[in-house]
Amino acid sequence: MSEQELGITESKEHNPGEWYAEVVQKAGLADYAPMGGFIVTRPRGYALWERLKSHLDGWFKQTGVQNSYFPMFIPESYLEREKDIVEGFDPEVAWVTHGGHDELEERLAVRPTSESIITPFIAKWVRSHRDLPMRLNQWCSVVRWEATETKPFFRTKEFLWQEGHTAHATDEDAWEETMTRLNQYKRLYEEVMAIPGMKGRKPDHDKFPGAETTTTIEALMPDGKSVQASTSHHLGTSFAEAFDITYTDEDENERTAHTTSWGLSWRALGALIMTHSDDQGLVVPPALAPTQVVIVPIWQADTETDVKEYAADLAAELDDEFRVEFDDRDGRNPGFKFNEHELNGVPLRIEIGPNEVEDNEATLVHRPDGESEVAGRAGIVDAVDTALDTVYAKLYAAAEENVEENVREAHGRGEILGTIGRHGGYVKTGWCGDEACEAVIKEEIAAEIVMLPLDEDAEPVHDTCGICDEPAEETAYFAKSY
Repeated sequence: MSEQELGITESKEHNPGEWYAEVVQKAGLADYAPMGGFIVTRPRGYALWERLKSHLDGWFKQTGVQNSYFPMFIPESYLEREKDIVEGFDPEVAWVTHGGHDELEERLAVRPTSESIITPFIAKWVRSHRDLPMRLNQWCSVVRWEATETKPFFRTKEFLWQEGHTAHATDEDAWEETMTRLNQYKRLYEEVMAIPGMKGRKPDHDKFPGAETTTTIEALMPDGKSVQASTSHHLGTSFAEAFDITYTDEDENERTAHTTSWGLSWRALGALIMTHSDDQGLVVPPALAPTQVVIVPIWQADTETDVKEYAADLAAELDDEFRVEFDDRDGRNPGFKFNEHELNGVPLRIEIGPNEVEDNEATLVHRPDGESEVAGRAGIVDAVDTALDTVYAKLYAAAEENVEENVREAHGRGEILGTIGRHGGYVKTGWCGDEACEAVIKEEIAAEIVMLPLDEDAEPVHDTCGICDEPAEETAYFAKSY
């Protein structure tokens, strides 16, 4: 592959859509499947998902969650037991009607979400208050067929995710569970992905079908659009009543359980790529990078042996602490290697040439900005650890600055439309609670209410609705979204 073929040709600032697609393909994250709306996840892309999954799965297990697995096919009669699910997902469901040559007696839905297959089993397994809380999670794929304008990881007809489903004795316990998961998602975005997450809830007309409250983490992308980064749903008793999840309390009285569900999909990878990557290619935080450190020896014929031996010894020491690649390939010059590893998102490059060998040092180059530093050989492990922390800090600071600069107040239809049109980002304004007021903005500029403050009693930013001028009930955050 030539350097031109290797490099990114589109501009993130001027053509973010084309740029994003080029990064995904040239950095070896995904390819397009023969069926429209589906992707093939390549090893580097799947490695990112595995590392993200590992962090989150560990936190789930620390807080009482057990992994399980349920069939990908859901009988139509099961879906219909929760009418809100059927209505909410009707256009999105892919149906299986035949097995081999035989028509099935009952259609099977390819799961768009699994409440209607998991909840009946929770009902079967819960008998007493001693069985509660029950916390189940599964890592799987789901299919939502209505997706039209697809974009790898952001929106595909099949996508990978985790979905948690829990049952609790009280409404308070279920709400605490809802917030525990929301806070874990925020932690994942901030500590692991270096992306600030904003906690909120969805308006009633946009909450999960059958839910009492849908909470959300929203993340702002550099192009001014918001990503629904994850959701955690407080379901109340609606699913428990539909599927008869009851338990006997300590006084032998029969009670109805309270349930939750919560999920994060590989849309998180889309947010990661869009937030940090640049016109040189993929940029990922050290916690997720498949390769954290690449060591590139730079030699001429008379220094080859000394440089390679020094660099190999360095690589061996670092390999005990970090995910390291030692790139001593012949036939590729250092410049090509630098560009390739930048394209692939390696957070830290260590250059070893004759000068480094002579001075018993190493040159460390940070991926986000090309800043270099010299570290002594004796303290190289600590130096690399500090450099990786610095790379994370740089990524988070840039993403945080993007959010801080792009939350604006506006009041009045024209001002709201103009602010979103000129700047993108979030526009917060008073809202009366009527969906029709959102529709006015949505029809004009394809922006919607992506989030409301979690505290329903919080004073709105304006006394009146920013669209109709009726009394405001709360603050609404409008944005264009993925």
